[in-house]
Amino acid sequence: MAFALRKRAPKAFERAADGSMTLIEHVRELRNRLFRASLAIMIGFGFGIWLAERVRLLLSKPYCDLPGSVDPITNKCLFVQLGPADLFLLNLKIGLWVGLIIAAPIWLYQLWAFIAPGLHRHERRYAYAFTALAAPLFAAGAVLAYFVTAKGLEFLMNVSGDDISTTLEVTRYISFVTNLILLFGVAFEFPLIVLMLNFVGIASAKRLLSWWRVAIFVFFAFSAVVTPTPDPFGMTALAICLSALYFAAVGVAFINDRRRGRGKEVYAGIDDDEVSPLEFDADPVVAGQRVDAAEPIGVPEPVAKPAPIERRYDDMT
Repeated sequence: MAFALRKRAPKAFERAADGSMTLIEHVRELRNRLFRASLAIMIGFGFGIWLAERVRLLLSKPYCDLPGSVDPITNKCLFVQLGPADLFLLNLKIGLWVGLIIAAPIWLYQLWAFIAPGLHRHERRYAYAFTALAAPLFAAGAVLAYFVTAKGLEFLMNVSGDDISTTLEVTRYISFVTNLILLFGVAFEFPLIVLMLNFVGIASAKRLLSWWRVAIFVFFAFSAVVTPTPDPFGMTALAICLSALYFAAVGVAFINDRRRGRGKEVYAGIDDDEVSPLEFDADPVVAGQRVDAAEPIGVPEPVAKPAPIERRYDDMT
């Protein structure tokens, strides 16, 4: 198979004349990067299995802090599982999530090392900045989701009433909490999209600021959908945080526009139907020299044709 591939495309195995990598070399590098990233995730998965029980207890704390959720005899939260292997599979899933977080610096570096050679210097600088902002923003969204979950469960558990006994299923509860954390974390990445639109020149800071009404409406609508409770507190907290991040991103966009000199172009203050002024001095037109018709200037004299050559009848022999 290797011989057939070499026979069909022998140039793919040779390094290009300019020193760049060939297609096969890119595939091999991708394989090596994926192997290193997978190895790091597997090692992180091992640590995640060790921490899975602690993480599950941490995610269960908003429910366990509610009155009536703890068994007075065993002093443990009243969770149920519908299948004999549900808790085991849940610990494996939590261990994988924790392993991805622990190994994130390694597999993100492998991804970056594969992509970075094809980027320009300013594109790499932007990637560094956006990556440095993405992690703390996601963490802030996850922390907010954790507190919103605690308030939301308190509201939802009180709605059922005293005549109904509620016991949560452990896998559905953990999925509920983790999905909420993921939604809040992704929502907090929205300011990065706003900055990206400005840095690539698609939208200016003034245009982004003019969209603030639409942005706030979208934030409140999104918060009303993703928050688990119908009370306005969790929804308002998420919407206010997203609005504050949006205005902060617009402020950074104004600084970027001022640094790049946007808005100071020649036709920036002219409307579409307004004629732009001509800001240059035209050279004056003066009369040229008089040309006499009797004496043409620049006309070459006729060249006399050469006289024909006389030949005898025997010249061709």
